[in-house]
Amino acid sequence: MDMEQQLNINGHAGAAVSNTEAIIEVKNLQKGFDKVPVLRDLSLQLFENENLVVLGKSGSGKSVLIKCMVRLLIADSGSIHIFGKNVQEMNERELAEVRVKIGFLFQSGALYDSMTIKENLEFPLIRIKKHLSRKEIDEKIEEALHNVGLSDTINKMPSQLSGGMRKRASLARTIVVDPMIMLYDEPTTGLDPVTSDEISILINNVKKTYNTSSIIITHDIECARATGDRVIMLDKGEVYMEGSIEEFEQSTDALIQSFFKIRQPSSTKAQTHHG
Repeated sequence: MDMEQQLNINGHAGAAVSNTEAIIEVKNLQKGFDKVPVLRDLSLQLFENENLVVLGKSGSGKSVLIKCMVRLLIADSGSIHIFGKNVQEMNERELAEVRVKIGFLFQSGALYDSMTIKENLEFPLIRIKKHLSRKEIDEKIEEALHNVGLSDTINKMPSQLSGGMRKRASLARTIVVDPMIMLYDEPTTGLDPVTSDEISILINNVKKTYNTSSIIITHDIECARATGDRVIMLDKGEVYMEGSIEEFEQSTDALIQSFFKIRQPSSTKAQTHHG
């Protein structure tokens, strides 16, 4: 089992974030591969009960950033504090304790193809919530599937589900263990516009139901509009701009306009971007 498998719109979401406590604080983060820099002195914060959208074109370092946060990748320098503790300095036990509080929705979904949907959700529950009874496990699985609209898929195999349903099942498997932080890596990639909107609605519902703080890595401007309390755009591994959706949409900067001013028709909406 690889590390990815171990970790587990109704209106605009962008209400002002009133809390000031930083759940995640990244300072001066740098990461490169084969001497080619990807993240360059990057700093940002995620606040309590906030949806933070991180935008940027391919190669801007978005996915590398969140993988460094959970130490799937080790940063070259800088610091990442989660709940006040530096991830870079944690031992394996401390890192495991932090990871169980973080839900990571990968682009691929990373469901186990040989397990039913129920077994996929049961696996992290048994491993992380060891105190639960059989009845409590079943109830939590049913609740998580209900919250993503998949109650009737409990005994199906992943291969029997559409792409959007698999994404929702992956989200159910992530939320079933009650994470405090959600990291979404391109949650709408490869989905049609209608299904993408459904995923955006679910992201907002997860925040409301589970009181999560979330980082949403996306190329999808409609997803950003629907979910973002605050938006950060990366360019060449650095924070290029930070602000509200409204501030981005009103910007006259050419790079910002290239993301926010040009709306693609839904029939030709790009579906194959990767961070």
